[in-house]
This record gives sequence, C-alpha cells and structure tokens, in this order.
Amino acid sequence: MARWRDGRGELVVGGEAGPRVPLEIATSYRARTRGLLGRDRVEGALLLSPAGSVHTFGMRVPIDVAYLDRRLTVIAVRTMPPGRLGLPRPRSRHVVEAAAGAMWGWGIRVGVTVEVVAAH
Repeated sequence: MARWRDGRGELVVGGEAGPRVPLEIATSYRARTRGLLGRDRVEGALLLSPAGSVHTFGMRVPIDVAYLDRRLTVIAVRTMPPGRLGLPRPRSRHVVEAAAGAMWGWGIRVGVTVEVVAAH
C-alpha cells in the first residue's frame, strides 16, 4: 500500500464506478491532531492515517466516522456529536471523517472498500 503525505486527493468508494469524494489527507502528527477542530463545516472528507480512534472534543458539528482496516475496507461507521470520545477499534489503521450523514449518501458501509488517490 502506498504511503500518503499531508495534502489533497480523492476518496473512491466501492471501485472505479463509485463516487469520488474530495479528500484532505492528514498523515503527520500535527495534521492528525488538528483534524477538523475549529471548522464550522466539512468539505468532502478527511483521512487520518494512521488512526484507530477519534474524538470530537472542540468540534462544532457532528461528524460521520468510518474506521478502515489495512486493506481500506470499512470495519465500522459511526455518527458522533461534538464532545464525544470514540471507542478504539483494534483492527483500524485509518479513519475517514465527513459531515454527519454524508457517508450514507456516498455508499460507505461496513464491508465496502475505498481507494485513496493522492493529488500530485
């Protein structure tokens, strides 16, 4: 699997014919720590890698959280309101965050595999 760097790209859901979602990639400690804090809305999605759990302390809006295994297969999806601590997912290697309700529309569900296409 490729190693990503902080930046932008696309999240492809369920194969080439699936939706392509604008993606912000956060792989450095600083970018992962900042995440979505202080934002009033979420544009597209945010990939945190590596990550096994998240929190919503300091966030202003509820978010959808998808936990991905090492093969980028969704192992859990949760909607989290602000001020919560998510349970750690032992098999999770990456986390995707988006506006609450967005993942349902994109088809992100347990068992679906996604692809990360980094912009160059």
